[in-house]
Parts: sequence; structure tokens; C-alpha cells
Amino acid sequence: MKAVALTQYLPISHPESLLDYDLPKPAAPTGHDLLVRIEAIAVNPVDFKVRAPKATVEATPRILGWDATGVVEAVGDAVSMFKPGDRVYYAGDITRQGSNAEFQLVDERIVGLAPRTLSPTQAAALPLTAITAWESLFERLAIKRDGSAKGKTLLIIGGAGGVGSIAIQLAKLAGLTVIATASRAESIQWCRELGADTVINHGAALQADAQAHGYKEFDYIFCASDTDAYFTAMAALIAPQGKIVSIVETLQPQSLGILKAKSASFHWELMFTRAMFKTADMVEQHKLLTEVAKLIDAGTLKTTLGEVLGPINASNLKKAHALLEEGRVIGKLVLAGF
Repeated sequence: MKAVALTQYLPISHPESLLDYDLPKPAAPTGHDLLVRIEAIAVNPVDFKVRAPKATVEATPRILGWDATGVVEAVGDAVSMFKPGDRVYYAGDITRQGSNAEFQLVDERIVGLAPRTLSPTQAAALPLTAITAWESLFERLAIKRDGSAKGKTLLIIGGAGGVGSIAIQLAKLAGLTVIATASRAESIQWCRELGADTVINHGAALQADAQAHGYKEFDYIFCASDTDAYFTAMAALIAPQGKIVSIVETLQPQSLGILKAKSASFHWELMFTRAMFKTADMVEQHKLLTEVAKLIDAGTLKTTLGEVLGPINASNLKKAHALLEEGRVIGKLVLAGF
């Protein structure tokens, strides 16, 4: 099968950072696995973070990629939720081979039926960011979806990115007042079109800009950007007994003690946790992807596809990685077909 993979972890500018391969098709699925024929993929910051330069050398080519839409070709003996011919979407498992290939094995418990009203490219833009935003808002921050959070304020740092774009929409559906951050005219407009009530600048003067817009504190803060850069500002802006969630790892020690006086809480979100640790509730990702598809098909949630870069090959994936590393992508980058 055709695949894009690596054996060395190199800068994206290196000619061998990502290479086109012809690799064996995965074995027949067993247990809860589905064998999926890939139609479209999306690229996320996790892709370039995993690919980041390090001394490790892989004995066999490693396939990256954690967002896909495809068609089920075969199912394992324990599969109960899908059948051959189903079009599915998912973000997969970071401990297994990824989706930058013609075929992939993936556990049915982290897979959903793709939205019926979207094309494969539109659907591929959704899984990783939808799971991340959903788990952050409704599990880590424990926001209720029944409207009881109406009037509560949520600050989303990094509103125009893939995760922020979904988080804005989901938070509005839950009744929250959403304040998103962005810095360029096009990203500000993107956030507004997705439903943000207010857009502020996420520069060095974040706290002052929030206050200039009438917000001295927020009930919830969702950090989809640089946790180290914003930790002190988040501690100052969070309301007493408020909750903060971040999806970006820290590179420096941060003092949780500055949250103590407010009895504020800090939460991590990693959408790969359930698959990595085979948690007893893995199937919750299937459930939430199913719910997201329903919201899409009902017209109350929309895809965050930003740009389709062309077919799935090393050249186009290198371009996607480079664009994401620049940090100026709006929405999601998608590739389709081989």
C-alpha cells in the first residue's frame, strides 16, 4: 500500500523528513479492530511534535497521522458497531501506525460513523479537534450541555486554530458567553463567524485587553495555545472557584500555588489518553463522535476545514507540517486521495 512515513526524526526542511513508501497492507483485523481504506486525512500540531528532531531511529517506517475519514473494508471478530462499507471518521491511537496510508487498523471504540452531509475532506477535519474540544469542555471543565451554564463566561486562547474552532461552536451550543483570542484580521473574522461573542488579542497584553472589553475574570479558561506563556495571565483572569483546561504541554515548571487562593482548578486534556491506556470507558469517544455527527447533520455544528492541500503524499504533508509549525493556520489542513 502507499504510505507516507519516516525512519528518522528530522526538521521538516530535510529532504528525508517524510518519505513516500510502498508498505505491506495491514493484516486482517481481529478483536475490536476495523480495517479502513483511507479517503482523506487532516494534519494537526501533534504530527509535527511527534516528528520533531530527536536521535531515535525507527527499525521499520513509522506512519504518522491522527485524523481520517475512510470506508470499512473488514472487521474483527469482536466488532459490533460497524460493518464493511460503512464510512467512518476517527483520530486513532498515537501508539499505533497512523492514517497517512491507504489502509489503517483502528479500534471501533474510538470510531464514529462519518456525518452523512459532509464530504470525506470536510469530515476528516473534525475528529481529533472535536474529541479534544468535547472532552475539554464537557469532561475536564464539567460544563453541562443542558443550558444550565447559560451566562457563564469562557475564554478560549487560540480561537482560530482547529481545536478552538470547534470549542467556540460547542461552547455556544451549551449557552456559554465565548470570548476567543486571535490577532489577525482573517482569524478574528473566522472566530466571529463561528459564534464568538467577543474576540480579543492574545498578545502580551491579554489581561489588559480582556479588561478593556469589560471582562475582569472568566468562569472557565480553555488554553489551546502556549501554556507556559499564558499560565500567569490565566491565573490572574480565572474567577474564584473557576476551572482552567489546557491541551498544550508545559516546557517549564509552573506554580499551581498561584491558583490556591481562588480554589481554582487546572486540568489537562489529551484525547489519546483513552486509547493509550485502554481505559474502561474507551467507547465514550465513539459516543461523542456519533453525537458530533448528529450535530453536523442537523446543521448546528459545522466543519472547520480551512484548506485542502491535494493528494496524500510526502510533498504535500511536508507543506502541511511547515504551515502548522509557522503557527498561522486557520481551521484545518486536509489532504485527500492517493
